Amino acid sequence: MHQVHYLNSISPKGTALWTEDYQKTDDVNQADAILVRSAGMHDMALPDSLLTVARAGAGVNNIPLDKCAEKGIVVFNTPGANANGVMELAICGMLLGCHDIVDGINWVAENKNDPDISKKVEKTKSKFAGSEIAHKKLGIIGLGAIGGPLANAARKLGMKVYGCDPYISIDAAWHLDHHIIRVNTREEIYSQCDIISVHVPLLPDTKGMIGEDAISLMKEGVIVLNFARDGLVDEPAMAAALESGKVHRYVTDFPTPGTAAMKNCIAIPHLGASTEESEDNCAKMAVRQVMNYLENGNITNSVNFPTCDMGICTKAGRIAILNRNIPNTLSKFTSAMAKENINISDMVNRSKGAYAYTMLDLDSPASDEVLEHLAQLEGVLRVRRIK
Repeated sequence: MHQVHYLNSISPKGTALWTEDYQKTDDVNQADAILVRSAGMHDMALPDSLLTVARAGAGVNNIPLDKCAEKGIVVFNTPGANANGVMELAICGMLLGCHDIVDGINWVAENKNDPDISKKVEKTKSKFAGSEIAHKKLGIIGLGAIGGPLANAARKLGMKVYGCDPYISIDAAWHLDHHIIRVNTREEIYSQCDIISVHVPLLPDTKGMIGEDAISLMKEGVIVLNFARDGLVDEPAMAAALESGKVHRYVTDFPTPGTAAMKNCIAIPHLGASTEESEDNCAKMAVRQVMNYLENGNITNSVNFPTCDMGICTKAGRIAILNRNIPNTLSKFTSAMAKENINISDMVNRSKGAYAYTMLDLDSPASDEVLEHLAQLEGVLRVRRIK
């Protein structure tokens, strides 16, 4: 019986997928798996029983990835499960940035008790005049699960769409509207587009990518949308650009003390994935990934270990080994099997950065002694008997 602990409330649409082999536990120290949304885990003591953490969402900055990897804990996220919700909010962000909707709504709220508000509307509404998004040039940086559908939707709204993504997958490329203009660099997006929307992960080379240098290349009065990660935009540089009018509006889904007080910034309280459908989809994907890993050893959408899938084991045995990515480690695994006269009928070995994962399907079950020997090898973090 696998024990599962929830650090946040998880959609019942997801938890309903657990089979009779899974049981919720309120004691994290007994957990084989943890499901989490926004709860911080960096200060948690991770129990030795813990095999996996699944984030019901895309961002994993609340999870200590290296700490988990060193303990042989596979961390999953659910990329794409909330994509439509974020994409729809990005469209809303474009409209909020072009049409002066927020200031207009605020004016109505401020004058709600004025008996002459209907008359004053006609005199005041010109102050909130905006512009239409049709025929505007939209630049999208990152054409993945969110950026790609946003590009297609914007085309249908009559926009001229430019896209930049040097790492676009073949599948994502096939799904793009053929009228979308592919460019090779972010700088081309910055210089040509009226509205710029970023949809890339927060990595060393993307942190603060919308900074003083990038903004200097942009059109006067550009609108910038950030529904990806707050660290992508340099806040002091954006504040200065908004103050000068270089950037007309900055629309972000990540309020901070800086953006909350920033002139002409529309800060939305992280609502991109806060739809019933997104929460359901994330929970279902997280549960399925955990079950596939615990029952079959397969890894999909892990952020600290490589993807590795051998389906359901049809052989006599299967073992799975998480280890540091050290040369000649695989040969030590196969030698250990040979010494015990155990034939490896199939195997997969993958690496991801500093870590690697090996699955071995065996013609005869591996003994406890073999597993103990493997666990003692240099760099091995965890050995599991799947079957």
